[in-house]
Amino acid sequence: MQILIRYGLFTPLGADLTLSGFLFALLMIATVSIAAAGNIINDIYDVEIDYINKPEKVIIGKKITEKNANYLFIILNVIGVGLGFYISNQIGKPEFSGYFVVISALLYLYATFIKSIPIFGNVIVSALVAFSLLIVGLFDLLPAINFLNQDYQSFIFGILLNYSFFAFYINLMREIVKDIEDINGDKNGELSTLPIILGRKRTSYIVFGMTVLAMFGTVYYIYIHLYNYTYAVVYFLLFTLAPLLYFSIKIWDAKNKSDYTFLSKLLKIIMLLGMCSILLYTFVII
Repeated sequence: MQILIRYGLFTPLGADLTLSGFLFALLMIATVSIAAAGNIINDIYDVEIDYINKPEKVIIGKKITEKNANYLFIILNVIGVGLGFYISNQIGKPEFSGYFVVISALLYLYATFIKSIPIFGNVIVSALVAFSLLIVGLFDLLPAINFLNQDYQSFIFGILLNYSFFAFYINLMREIVKDIEDINGDKNGELSTLPIILGRKRTSYIVFGMTVLAMFGTVYYIYIHLYNYTYAVVYFLLFTLAPLLYFSIKIWDAKNKSDYTFLSKLLKIIMLLGMCSILLYTFVII
């Protein structure tokens, strides 16, 4: 997604960029390293839960010891935060290095206790997903803003902001669906997720309502920004609105774990297709 944003949106639209190709590659490595570290620490704390929810995917204790997993967690965080410091200083924004420290800390706190707080844990993870997109704009667009280009740079950053919100919202839906899917293991782990508190069916109805809002939001976005561009309208109708409509039908009737597993994967696809629409802006604006 970071590659798509830089080379599918910023570069074709002629934005003034700050990062060299090398520094951009380091930004991606830093992002992946910290995200991987977050996954590792989450797996370490979720071993017992994962043996119930997804026993075939358990790695800690099978393919790697907990001790080595902790070492890997530390190494990846050092790489991610260290690269963040380097990149921030190279572009003359040393204060930006704080983003990497905060993200690393939030992922650790999520794994240790935040995920047990209903909704809050889902929001934190989804916000971090959205920020992994926004960070490209923060490092590449904002430092290059000057008096002459500030309107255009801000306009492009606004597009990125819209897509980051889309990623946040769809991922939040997916996090809740995953909680429904994993309700048995989460109960065993004494977590207090929304499905445990409200039950599967009531939580499904909440996700259904969120899907309806997402569909209305998509229609509104098309009407305001893309109404005169036929190809863009057709793309959003076929690859965003139609899958959301299908998802809303399936979530209403979902009953068992396999249903929610399918819906979780469907939301991944919807997010990917939605993000790929970034490429349309080359035709819409130029």
